[in-house]
Amino acid sequence: MRNIPCALTIAGTDPSGGAGIHADLKTFQELKTYGMSVITSVVAQNTTGVQAVHHIPVNMIEQQLDSVISDMPLHAFKTGMIPTIEIMEMLAGKVSELDVPYVMDPVMVATSGDPLIAEDARTYLRDHLLPMTSLVTPNISEAEEITGEKIETLEDMRCAAALIVHEFGAGAALIKGGHLKGDAIDFLYDGESIHSFSSERIETTNTHGTGCTYSAAITAYLSQGYSLGDAVKQAKDFVTAAIRHSFSIGKGNGPTNHWAHRSEGVEQ
Repeated sequence: MRNIPCALTIAGTDPSGGAGIHADLKTFQELKTYGMSVITSVVAQNTTGVQAVHHIPVNMIEQQLDSVISDMPLHAFKTGMIPTIEIMEMLAGKVSELDVPYVMDPVMVATSGDPLIAEDARTYLRDHLLPMTSLVTPNISEAEEITGEKIETLEDMRCAAALIVHEFGAGAALIKGGHLKGDAIDFLYDGESIHSFSSERIETTNTHGTGCTYSAAITAYLSQGYSLGDAVKQAKDFVTAAIRHSFSIGKGNGPTNHWAHRSEGVEQ
C-alpha cells in the first residue's frame, strides 16, 4: 500500500460543513488519505436547503485542476456537483488523461430537495462522463434519472445497476437503497456479478452529506489500493457509523459524524 495515498474531489462547497467538498475532505482526512480539491461551485447552503449558487468560471476550474495534476501525485478522484455542460466538457477532456480510479457521485438534487444541476446537463453527464467512470454511486432517484426506469424493489435496483454498466457504459455501478423500506441494502455491479452490502436502517433525519461521504470514502480506499468490492464494503461501514452517530445540528437535516468510525473499529 502506498505511503501517502492521495485523492482529489471535484465538487461544490457547503459552508455548513456537512456535504460537498467539505464532507469529502473530512472523509479523506479521517481515512488517512491526503485530500485535494477543485471547486466547481460556491454554494450557500445549510441543513435546511440551498439558498444560492455561484458557478466558478470554467477556465478557473481548469486552472485549479491543472495546478493539482501537474504537481501532485493522484491515486484516485471523485466528482460531485458538476452543474453545467461547459464544466463537464472541460472535465471530460481532462479525465481521459488520468489513469486512476474515477468515482462519480452523480449529484443532481440536495438532501433538502433543491436541484443542483441543470436539466440539460443531466443528459450530458449520462452520455459523456458516465462512460469514463470506474464507479458511479447513484441513490434510487438518481438511478431512475439515469436509466429512465422506475425503481421500487430490490430486483429493480439490481437491474438498474446492470443497465447503467451495460447500456450507459459505467465501469461499475453502486445503487444505494437508503430510500427503500427495510434494511439499507446497496447493490454493486462490477460488470460481471452483483454484490450486496447491507446495514440496519437507522431512523434519523440527520443525513445531510451522506452520499458525498460514502463516495469519498470509496475514493479514499481506492487511493490506498483496495479492490473495488473491498473499498465499497469498508466505505459502507464508515458511512453507516457516521449516520448512526450523526449530529442534531441546525434546523433541518443534520450532518453525519465523520469521526464516528474511530469508536466502531472501521478500518482506516
